[in-house]
Amino acid sequence: MPRPLIVLVLLLLAPAALAAESREAIKLRDAADVLTRIMSIPEQQIPPALLSDAQGIAVIPGVIKAGFFVGGRFGRGVMSVRTEGGGFSAPVFITLTAGSLGYQFGAQSTDVILVFKSPRSIEAIRRGKFTLGADAAVAAGPVGRSAAAATDIELKAEIYSYSRSRGLFAGVALEGAAIQVDIAANNAFYGESVDTDALFKGQTGGTPEEAGKFSTLLGRYAPRGN
Repeated sequence: MPRPLIVLVLLLLAPAALAAESREAIKLRDAADVLTRIMSIPEQQIPPALLSDAQGIAVIPGVIKAGFFVGGRFGRGVMSVRTEGGGFSAPVFITLTAGSLGYQFGAQSTDVILVFKSPRSIEAIRRGKFTLGADAAVAAGPVGRSAAAATDIELKAEIYSYSRSRGLFAGVALEGAAIQVDIAANNAFYGESVDTDALFKGQTGGTPEEAGKFSTLLGRYAPRGN
């Protein structure tokens, strides 16, 4: 086959190959990449002591913060919860939204990670819309391998929040941000017969490859504590 014809065939097939990978699969891969990059730098990683006690972990890559006088944040990500065996469930797709008032202009993309210490918060998310700071105390999380995981002993936060922007990783205050299960994304990825409860309990009837990789990655970075 002549070389120009081969190039033409490849160009025609490229869109089909890209379409074969769903938006949800790409989101899972992005979330895994965010977690891997953060945990690869000891000075910036989430403290292992905090992760070992985590009841759930959410990763929301590319949260967009934008505004013109009235600003807001929006992002789509994934969340897995601790299973009885000590590993992590199949990831559930979620959205994060927040609004703010005041003079502001411009846009910024930020990766967000939430570490849940209490199953109560996870149950509230499962039931419906959940607001950080209102439905459960949230605090900027400590960073670094040797950092203490209880920097807010008086507040006893149920959730620790982190952000990564322009290569910098640090705890971030996210009071007022709302988390909600993205039912449409879950249906598109797992099928309409699988609901949130089934995903959290591992009753999916088979886990897609990208979902399995993400759960395994969480298990590696956040093994259950003693």
